[in-house]
Amino acid sequence: MTKLHLFDMDGTLLYGSAAAVEISRQLGLGREMAELERGFAAGELTPARFAQLAADLWAAELTESHLEAAFDNAPWLAGIREVWADIRSHGERCAVISLSPDFFVERLLPWGADAAHGSRWPVVPIRQPVEPAGILTSAAKVRIADELCVQYGLTRADCVAYGDSMSDTDLFAAVPASVAVNADHHVRDVASYAYVGRDLREAYELVRTRG
Repeated sequence: MTKLHLFDMDGTLLYGSAAAVEISRQLGLGREMAELERGFAAGELTPARFAQLAADLWAAELTESHLEAAFDNAPWLAGIREVWADIRSHGERCAVISLSPDFFVERLLPWGADAAHGSRWPVVPIRQPVEPAGILTSAAKVRIADELCVQYGLTRADCVAYGDSMSDTDLFAAVPASVAVNADHHVRDVASYAYVGRDLREAYELVRTRG
């Protein structure tokens, strides 16, 4: 049976980190971003408000060179390319759906993802405000998954979700199989499988051998 594998990025493909953290580190703004991350995790900031504050923090200083360095030096799990190659060798599909900026998420396409969806941000250097309607939410992940199912001729019953936190709970509830990857209790307690480690091949194997 053909499957659609749906991957979160922050905290899932990225071990213990997020795109905003890695970008801020390149700008020397790690402490400031840590405070925004704390507010977001505590539910004090909506995804849209977090995005706008992050954009204000980076302002016009962010360049393509910063993005490239942030992406290249980020703590990616091992085996991402190999997992996606194996998925496609089985005639299946894989996609990334993340609340993070699209200009970071889409850098994963050359690694073998069929699709990569992130929040819509202004182009870099950032000189325009973030449009709240373009910022993804937990519910938006389900909407995008449904759109991908239509595109590939599949249904929710064919999906496997991989995630780590609150932003993945709606998607985990919508699909029959899910893998909590280095996850907090919000998704670990409702996932079909749970994985702790730094190699995506091991998390993927839970689905391939038992799913």
